[in-house]
Amino acid sequence: HVQLVESGGGLVQAGGSLRLSCAASGSIFSFNAMGWYRQAPGKQRELVVAITQGGSTNYADSVKGRFTISRDNAKNTVYLQMNSLKPEDTAVYYCNAVLVGLVRYDYWGQGTQVTVSS
Repeated sequence: HVQLVESGGGLVQAGGSLRLSCAASGSIFSFNAMGWYRQAPGKQRELVVAITQGGSTNYADSVKGRFTISRDNAKNTVYLQMNSLKPEDTAVYYCNAVLVGLVRYDYWGQGTQVTVSS
C-alpha cells in the first residue's frame, strides 16, 4: 500500500518561498513518475510539475522559472521548492505518484495548504 505524506505548506507573503516535501512509504524509484498538483477554491486540480523516473520534468507555464522539483531517492522524498510566490499560487498542493503496468495507478497525498498573502 503506497502512502504519500506532504509537509511544508503554510502562509507566506508574496515574493516569499516555501519548500514542500512528499515522503513516500516505498521506493520512489519504483514509480514511473511523481509530481505536484494544486487545487484552488472553485477550480479544478491542475498539474504544477511532474518528474519522470528518468528525470525529465514538465512544468506548468505559470510556475516555470519559480518552482523547482527535485527528489532524494535515498530518502524516498520528492521536494517542490517554490520561490517568488504569488497570491495566485494559493491552493492545496497534492503529491502524486504514478505506477504504469497493465493499467495506470495514481496515488495521492492528503494535500498541504499554501497561502500567499498580497
